[in-house]
Amino acid sequence: MDVKNVAANFWLDRPTLVTGATGLLGGVLVKRLQENGADIVCLVRDWVPRCELVRAGLLEKVKVVRGDVRDQTLMERTLAEYEIDTVFHLAAQTIVTIANRNPVSTLESNVKGTWSVLEACRRSPTVKQVVTASSDKAYGDNGGEPYSEEEPLKGRHPYDVSKSCADLIAQMYAVTFNLPVAVTRCGNFFGGGDLNWNRIVPGTIRSVLRGDPPVIRSDGRFIRDYFYIEDGAAAYSLLAERMASNPELRGQAFNFSNEQRLSVLEMVEKILALMNSPLKPRIFNEASHEIPVQCMDSSKAGRVLGWKPLYSLDEALAETIGWYRRFFQDEA
Repeated sequence: MDVKNVAANFWLDRPTLVTGATGLLGGVLVKRLQENGADIVCLVRDWVPRCELVRAGLLEKVKVVRGDVRDQTLMERTLAEYEIDTVFHLAAQTIVTIANRNPVSTLESNVKGTWSVLEACRRSPTVKQVVTASSDKAYGDNGGEPYSEEEPLKGRHPYDVSKSCADLIAQMYAVTFNLPVAVTRCGNFFGGGDLNWNRIVPGTIRSVLRGDPPVIRSDGRFIRDYFYIEDGAAAYSLLAERMASNPELRGQAFNFSNEQRLSVLEMVEKILALMNSPLKPRIFNEASHEIPVQCMDSSKAGRVLGWKPLYSLDEALAETIGWYRRFFQDEA
């Protein structure tokens, strides 16, 4: 069976809403859906001219609704007027340091935004699948063991709590109101298009391209799962496709990861090696309110959905480095 053709047939002319379309995952997912023929509506709050949605010319190929994900009336109007079938709810404040400095705006976006979208979906007669983005941060600190989907959600810090809450709200809508919603929990996304330079992958690559030592704001020993954004977009679209044929997926959560544990320092050193750079990182040891070890068990996604990563970590990093080389050449 040609999986690509199956996906294209599924998405062809399908009215699909993507919130958070100007974000890292949003741009890549919109591109994937557009290539498969979906009829895409993007919710856009801020104008971000350097985001991939704009730079790749995707914004000209989709319908755009301007507004905030917390506006439930707007969400209801959007779902109704565009007769939306499938919803990808990605909109969120995703930066941990910003959440620590300004927890209220993060809680507003991530928690209220989630219930606004899901309540609008509950009231819509056309919505058939909803995929909402949680995070590995929703699990909180479990002592360093790989997270499984059966573990309780126990975030303690602002960003982590916002994702725990949003995750539980999605499960509530599935169980109480039979809303066809499923939840994704992914590791730290990276890939071309990420312009949040305080994240370790784009920040390190930019530093090397400028000839500056890369900066590690923690002590470099935090363990993370790093997940390529192209694999993330493929996982999200696959989950929606599987939900259409299997109603038992309603209310379920899925971890997505390449299951390769790396410390921050190891990740930086891997990037330096791939870029043939002699630079040494500067370690500031200033990070606070972060979980020391986070790693995922994604065996359920493989078993239930038939999912597996499309890229190895080295392949993904090579693609990412190439994207930033082109980006800065264009900027120059």
